[in-house]
Amino acid sequence: MPKTITIRKGLDIPIDGTAELRLTDARNITDYAVKPNDFVGLTPRLLVEEGDVVNAGDALFCDKNDERIRFTSPVNGRVKAIVRGEKRKLLEVVVEADETSAPACYEIPNTAEGLKALMLQCGLWPMLRQRPFGTVVCPDDKPKAIFVSGFSSVPLAPDYDFVMQGRETFFAKGIEALTILAEGVVHVCFRPGQKLAAYLDCFVPRDDAKRRVEIHYVKGPHPAGNIGTQIAKIDPINKGEVVWTMNLQDVAVLGELVATGVYRPEKMIAVAGPNIKNPHYYRIKAGACLAEITKGQLLNNTYPNLDADNAAKENRIISGDILSGTQIAADGFLCAYDDLVSILPEGDYYDFMGWLMPGLRKYSFSRTFLSGLMPKLDFNSMGVDMPPLDKFWQFDTNTHGDERPLVFTGNFERVFPFDIYPTQLIKACVIGDIELMENLGIYEVEPEDFALCEFIDTSKTNIQAIIREALETLRKEAEG
Repeated sequence: MPKTITIRKGLDIPIDGTAELRLTDARNITDYAVKPNDFVGLTPRLLVEEGDVVNAGDALFCDKNDERIRFTSPVNGRVKAIVRGEKRKLLEVVVEADETSAPACYEIPNTAEGLKALMLQCGLWPMLRQRPFGTVVCPDDKPKAIFVSGFSSVPLAPDYDFVMQGRETFFAKGIEALTILAEGVVHVCFRPGQKLAAYLDCFVPRDDAKRRVEIHYVKGPHPAGNIGTQIAKIDPINKGEVVWTMNLQDVAVLGELVATGVYRPEKMIAVAGPNIKNPHYYRIKAGACLAEITKGQLLNNTYPNLDADNAAKENRIISGDILSGTQIAADGFLCAYDDLVSILPEGDYYDFMGWLMPGLRKYSFSRTFLSGLMPKLDFNSMGVDMPPLDKFWQFDTNTHGDERPLVFTGNFERVFPFDIYPTQLIKACVIGDIELMENLGIYEVEPEDFALCEFIDTSKTNIQAIIREALETLRKEAEG
C-alpha cells in the first residue's frame, strides 16, 4: 500500500494563466539548440563545426572530463551556428532541421551495461541528474536510490496526467529500465488520486526483491512536487551518498527507447502566464526554438521584434517556472530539463510612494499590504462582486525594491519543509564555512529548494545564487 506524505510547510502562489488542456503540434520548428549551461559543472569539448551535417543522436559536444557523456542532436540537419560568449565560452550549438528529420533507431539492449551504453550513445544519459550538486550522473557511480516526481507543484505547473496521455506504457517501461540500471529502489511520487499513479501501480512487478519500485503519495502546498522535498521526506541524503533523479517525460523517452529501440527526444510543454492570449500545451522536440510559440501568445502583436535590442521590454519569457526558471530571449531555446514556459509582464516601473501605499492588488505573504487580508474576507457575502483571487492579484517581475541588508524574520521556516534550519544554512553559505554547511545539511538541497524563501524574502536577496555558489565550492573540493 503506497504511503501518503503530508507537506505542511510551503506556499501555493495564486497566479492566473494555467495552461488549458489543449494541444498544438509544434514539431515542425526548424531550429534546435543544445546548451552546455543547462548542465551543472560541465566543461564541454566541441565535436562539430558550423556547416556539418548531423543526424539525430550524433554528438555535438562531450564532457571534457568524461568523454563517454555525449550531448547529441535531437534532429537530422545541419549545424547552423556555434554561439560563444566571453572568453570563447561555448553557449549554444544550433542545429537547423531538414524536412526529412526522423528519430534515431538503435538495437534494444538486454543487460544493464548495454542499457547504460545505449543511453550514453544516443545522448539520453545527461537527463539523469545526481544529488548532491545537481550534476550529470557519473556512469561509474551506483546510487542508493532513484527518484522520479510524477507531479509538479510550481506556479502554473503542467498537468502530468494530460501530458502523459498515450505514453503511460512507455513511462512504466522507463521506470522498469531505471530499476535495472540502478539495481535498487526507484521511488515515484504522485498526488493522491492521480491517474498515472494507478496505471503504474498495476504495472509494477512484485516478485523481484532486488528491483523494487516504491510508489508514494504526496499532498500539500508547493514545494511538495519538488524532487528535493520528496527525497528529504523519504530517504534523506547524507554525506558520501548519491541519489539519481530523472524527469517524468524523460522516463517515457527512456521507456520508448528500451521498448522499440527508437530515441525520440520529444516532450509536451505548457506555455502559461497571466498576460498571454491562450495558454495551452505544445508538443515539441527537445531544445526547440520558442520564437514562433511566444510570438503567437503575447498580447502585443508587434512583439517579439527579433532585431530589436529591447525585444523583451513588455514581457519576460522564462524557460521553467517563475521561481527558479531561466530567462531567455525572444528567439531563445527551451532549456534541457524544462517542460514549462512561463510568460510574465515585465515590471519595469516604480511604485508611487512604494510600501506606503495600501497595495490592494499586490500579493503579500507577510501582509505588508492590505491585500494580505483578502483571503480572510468573504466578499460575496458582503454583496461585493469579486473575481477569483488568482485573477485578482497582479503578478509581474517587479521586485518592489532593491537588494538590501539580509534580515531574517522567521518567515523562511514557514515555507521550507526540510528538516533543516534554512536561515542558519544561508548564513553558513554566505560566509563560506564548509564544515558548518555540511553539518546543516547542504548536501540535501539544490537552489530550487530555496525558491520560495527567495520569493518571500523582504531583503530581495538572490538566495538561490548563494546556494549554487556554495554547492559549487563543495563540488570542486570533492573533486580535489
